Amino acid sequence: MTQTQTMKTTNLKPLGNRILVQRLEADEKLAGGIILPDSAKKKQEQAKVIAVGTGKKDKQGNFIPLEFKVGDIILMEKYSGQEVTLEDEEYIILRSDDVIAIIEK
Repeated sequence: MTQTQTMKTTNLKPLGNRILVQRLEADEKLAGGIILPDSAKKKQEQAKVIAVGTGKKDKQGNFIPLEFKVGDIILMEKYSGQEVTLEDEEYIILRSDDVIAIIEK
């Protein structure tokens, strides 16, 4: 029914109830002006949705589309998903259940 939506030109299209996200960069400066090296930055739990799978079927076989769309900023569980590198870009493939919230601005 719904086709996979993609934002960037990637050859990676998530299947079923999975989404492809790219982690947002952590701030390099603290409030006091201290600049953090890469090794001291913690992993961000916020990510931008790059591509969305088609959805999943319930036990009765009814199609359930995903709630996400390309460009959404999401809050994900800290250690979830599969990290993937494609064309020198870091991505994460998540199950829709690993998303805690959509951040609305």
